[in-house]
Amino acid sequence: MSYVVMLDAGHGGWDPGASYYGRQEKNDNLNLALAVGNILEQKGIPVIYTRTSDVYQTPFEKAEMANRSDADFFVSFHRNAMPVPGTASGIESLVYENTGAAAVLARNINEELKGAGFADLGVIERPGLVVLKRTRMPAVLVEAGFIDNEADNRLFDQNFTAIAQAIADGIQKALEEEEAMKPEYYQIQTGAYRNQELATQQLTQLKSQGFPAFLVYEDGLYKVRVGAFLNLDHAVAMEKKLREYGYSTVMVKKAAVL
Repeated sequence: MSYVVMLDAGHGGWDPGASYYGRQEKNDNLNLALAVGNILEQKGIPVIYTRTSDVYQTPFEKAEMANRSDADFFVSFHRNAMPVPGTASGIESLVYENTGAAAVLARNINEELKGAGFADLGVIERPGLVVLKRTRMPAVLVEAGFIDNEADNRLFDQNFTAIAQAIADGIQKALEEEEAMKPEYYQIQTGAYRNQELATQQLTQLKSQGFPAFLVYEDGLYKVRVGAFLNLDHAVAMEKKLREYGYSTVMVKKAAVL
C-alpha cells in the first residue's frame, strides 16, 4: 500500500483561529497534526505537512500545496467554537460532499474519536470551504472538540496521545478500504532476468510473434510480461497460448492504480 497523506494544521502565524482564555486553536491544531503524522510515519505511511511551525498560509495556498504534492488524502486539523462558549461539545468531520473516499475517511476518523471519548456530531457537508473544494484528492477537515468547552479541552489534553492515535487509526483504516476497492488485473510473466539484454531478447521474440509484451523492472529483476486482463478467463486463455509457443509462464495478480 503506497499512499501519501498530507496533514494540515489549520490557521497559524497571525491567524490564531478560535481562542479561549489565552488558548489558541492554531497551537492545538499543529500539535495534533504533528502527533498524528508521527504515528502514521511509524506505520510506514508517508506524510507531508502544510506547516510544521507557526506560520500562516491562506486556504488557497494549502490546497495548492496539497495538489502539487500529489497526495492521496488531505486531512486538516481544527478545533471548534460556538458564539456562546460551553454550549456545544464533541467532534465532527467536514467534507465537500458526503460521498466516496472522503466520506469513508471522515466516518472512520469520527468512529475512532468516539472511541477516544468524544461525542460524535457526525459528518457534515461544507462545500464552501476552500481546503475541501479546491483539493483534488479526498479531503476532510476534522474539528477535534470545542476549544470553548472546558470538558472538551480536558479530554483533548488528558487523552491527547489516544486522540492522535485514534485519528491515525481512522486514516489507516480508510487507506486500507481504498486499497481493497482497487480492481485487480492479471498479467502473464514469461521470464525474469538479472541481465537486461536477455530480457530484451525474449521481449523482442514475443513481439515478433504478435504478443502484447513489455518489460518491468521490479525487485532487482527485468521481468517480461504479456497483457493486462481484468477478466481471469482472458488471462488464462493468454497463458495457454503462450505455453503452446513453449514459454514457461507465471500468472501475476496486480492491483490497478486509480
